[in-house]
Amino acid sequence: MNKKKVIITVVVAVLVLVIAVSGGHLIYNNILTKKTTEKYDDLASSYAHVSESGKEIVYTDASGVPVEKNPIDFPGLKQKNPDIYSWITIKNTNVNYPVLQSATDDNFYLDHDFEKEHSPAGAIYSQFCNHKDYLDRVTVLYGHNMANRSMFASLHDFENSEFFEQNSEMTIYTPDKRLDYVIVAAYNYDDSHIMNSFDFSRDEIYSDFLETVKNPHSITSNVRQGVSLDINDKIVILSTCLDFGEGRFLVVGKLTGETPLAGG
Repeated sequence: MNKKKVIITVVVAVLVLVIAVSGGHLIYNNILTKKTTEKYDDLASSYAHVSESGKEIVYTDASGVPVEKNPIDFPGLKQKNPDIYSWITIKNTNVNYPVLQSATDDNFYLDHDFEKEHSPAGAIYSQFCNHKDYLDRVTVLYGHNMANRSMFASLHDFENSEFFEQNSEMTIYTPDKRLDYVIVAAYNYDDSHIMNSFDFSRDEIYSDFLETVKNPHSITSNVRQGVSLDINDKIVILSTCLDFGEGRFLVVGKLTGETPLAGG
C-alpha cells in the first residue's frame, strides 16, 4: 500500500470514528432528555395540581377568612430539592415547571435537572443577582429551547402574532402566594447578560429598558397593545435560545396581582 492510500485509509477511519462518537453522543443526549422530560411530567402530576376550572378554598384557623389553597406542594418539592423556590405555568404551552436557584453555583441548573442529576435539558432557574421573592424590578428566568418542546421551547409560540394575542397569562406560585402576570412582549434579543448590563436600581435606566420592551429593536417581536409599563412595575423575563443563530428569545411578563395562598 503506497503512502497516499495509507493517508486516505487513516482519514476515512478517523471520519468513521468521529461520526460514530458523535452519533453515540447524540443518542445518549436524546435518551437523557427523554428521561428528564418524563421526570418533570411525573413531578408536575404529583406536586402541582393547578386547575383551570377554579380555585380550591380553605379557611385559615386564625380568622376563618377564605383563602385559596396553594396548588403546589412546596413542602414535598423542598424535600426533593431545597433549591426549588417557585413554580411557573403558562396556559396553552408546555411551561409547567419548578423554578430553582443554586446556593453555590450560578449556572448549576444549566445542565442539571431538579434532582441535581446531569441533563442536557437542565432546569428552569434564576441566578444570584435575583432574589427569590420576585420583588426585584426585573427577574430573569432561564430555560433551554429543547427540540422536543420541553422546558422553554414552547415560548417560541409567542412569535406567532395570533397566539400572542390569544394568550396573555403567566402565573408563578411561591410557598405563600400566587403571582399573576400579563405577557406584554415577546422578541429576539442579543446574547448580553441583562442583569449584568443594566443597573435597574436607577430609575432612568429602568425606564429606558422598559421602553425597549415596549418597542423592541427586533424584526421578530410582538407587543401587547394597551398595557402600560412604568418604573413602579415589576417584570419577569423568560429567556431561552433562538431557534437559529446567536442571541436570546425573551418573553416579558408584567406583575398584575398577588394572591395569598395557604398550605404551601
